[in-house]
Amino acid sequence: MFRHLLVPTDGSDLSDGTIRRAVSFAREAGASITFLHVLANLAMPPQGSLYGDPVLLDPTVVAKFSQAERSYAAALLERARALAEKAGVPCDTAVGDHPVVYEAIIEAATSHGCDLIFMASHGRRGLAGLLLGSETQQVLTHTDLPVLVFRRPEPAAGSDQGAASAPAAPAC
Repeated sequence: MFRHLLVPTDGSDLSDGTIRRAVSFAREAGASITFLHVLANLAMPPQGSLYGDPVLLDPTVVAKFSQAERSYAAALLERARALAEKAGVPCDTAVGDHPVVYEAIIEAATSHGCDLIFMASHGRRGLAGLLLGSETQQVLTHTDLPVLVFRRPEPAAGSDQGAASAPAAPAC
């Protein structure tokens, strides 16, 4: 059914678990994967500023941060590639450079010919969800592509299985 998955990753433990689940899904479906990391954007647009004024940073700081972010992205995507290759799943990697993360995800899915976006949700609810927002929610709202949302299973009430059942991040 699905032949090409886009798997965005931010390097979090939940995102690493999503990579493993996506690789397993792709192997079973005979699909390929494009792993995506969207670079952080330090030059916030005025509407993105919490207090109304854009944040202005020293260009040297921005350049150093950008270089570190690109190195981080390369390592993160290489780790994802290694997991897919070990499982025999064809894959590619991409780096998004867009001020709006959910738009970068949707654009990457379209430009790489993906037919499914497979991504994590941190599951923030209530006030935290409202204030922090959700890239997954934005993708769900703005794309025509199917989106498979991976959420770490919550342990049963009264169970001490929370940490044991959570996927462990692969070693860097």
